Amino acid sequence: MPVEELTAEERDSWLRALPEWTLTREGKAIERKFEFTDFAEAFAFMTRIAIIAEKRDHHPEWFNVYNKVEITLTTHDAGGLSLRDVNMAKKIDKLV
Repeated sequence: MPVEELTAEERDSWLRALPEWTLTREGKAIERKFEFTDFAEAFAFMTRIAIIAEKRDHHPEWFNVYNKVEITLTTHDAGGLSLRDVNMAKKIDKLV
């Protein structure tokens, strides 16, 4: 079953429920930046996300330097944001 991109109205509605996430890539992705006390804490956070991502078969784009982690979520198969991204963002938010 194909994954559908959220409409602009759906996207805007879901973003209100994800106040820490920012719309990026001309409305096709969301991102959030995290800062931890050190590299070990940042890496542990990424490891917890990796386990969730594998179970959901939905993997984030991310960048890590020392204690900082930047995460971007988009659904390439849908050509932009989908409900899969929203649900992944909610799961990530519960980890912090």
